[in-house]
Amino acid sequence: MADLRVKVAGVEFKNPIIPASGAYGFGREYECLYELSRLGGISCKGTTLKAQNGNLPPRVAETPSGMLNSVGLQNAGIDYVIKNELPYLSSQDITVIVNVAGHTVEDCIEIAEKLEETDADMIELNISCPNVKQGGAAFGTSCEAAAGITKSVKRHTSKPLMVKLSPNVTSITDIAKAVEDAGADAVSLINTVLGMRIDIKSARPILKNNVGGLSGPAVFPIAVRMVWQVANAVKIPVVGMGGVSTYKDVVEMMMAGASAVQMGAALFSDPYAPIKAIEGLNKYLDDNNIKKASDLTGMVKPW
Repeated sequence: MADLRVKVAGVEFKNPIIPASGAYGFGREYECLYELSRLGGISCKGTTLKAQNGNLPPRVAETPSGMLNSVGLQNAGIDYVIKNELPYLSSQDITVIVNVAGHTVEDCIEIAEKLEETDADMIELNISCPNVKQGGAAFGTSCEAAAGITKSVKRHTSKPLMVKLSPNVTSITDIAKAVEDAGADAVSLINTVLGMRIDIKSARPILKNNVGGLSGPAVFPIAVRMVWQVANAVKIPVVGMGGVSTYKDVVEMMMAGASAVQMGAALFSDPYAPIKAIEGLNKYLDDNNIKKASDLTGMVKPW
């Protein structure tokens, strides 16, 4: 049996397969199906400083080979998560990534400070949220803003900081290099691609928010391309995501340069997807005489 363990910014995962933020909640709904300890880790549902109700429905729509969502970061707030969710996850023998977001730099700093006294293994900073002090533009859409929030949060946490990048930018490699220079310990990508569906009977967008984030198999080739580009542009670890559904996708994403992989939309159609991917990855490694999963990272040989 191959060694499935991988490390990201010094944090060890039992295997490289991690349910993505927003798709798995805090794992409670899945523990009746399998032990959470079988997973490489978990990226918790995106959490803000205060509780948020999220966007008005409809906020999910099906698309060919994927789905659109505009949930709007509905969550109970960081204090609730620290009190009620993190102790539960700490008892599950699983590596815990806390995904956080804020509308201001100060929000994100306060969340990071609150997490200092917890058992969370890593912080994943979602910089796709609007910066209300800068006219609503997302932190992740400019190098200056991305670097600024990364540097500020990094100064207030001793935990490894992974920055989650948006694909809705001109050059994702420039953003990745900016957050690396600002102190990020790792980057994760890609977040959802902005999309839209229209109900042709009512002539209205299906989503109440008009637009939403596209995830699922449709975005996988985009994600692989961006992971490959970023992995060749930075020295810090890359965690890949975006349309990952099977062990073959995991292998492909790691060959592109990912040290670990997150799975999201696949869980809505098959809650066993990460377990199947772990088992398939192990067989693939054995069949190809690859001793360690980490050996896959960056294995691709461009023409």
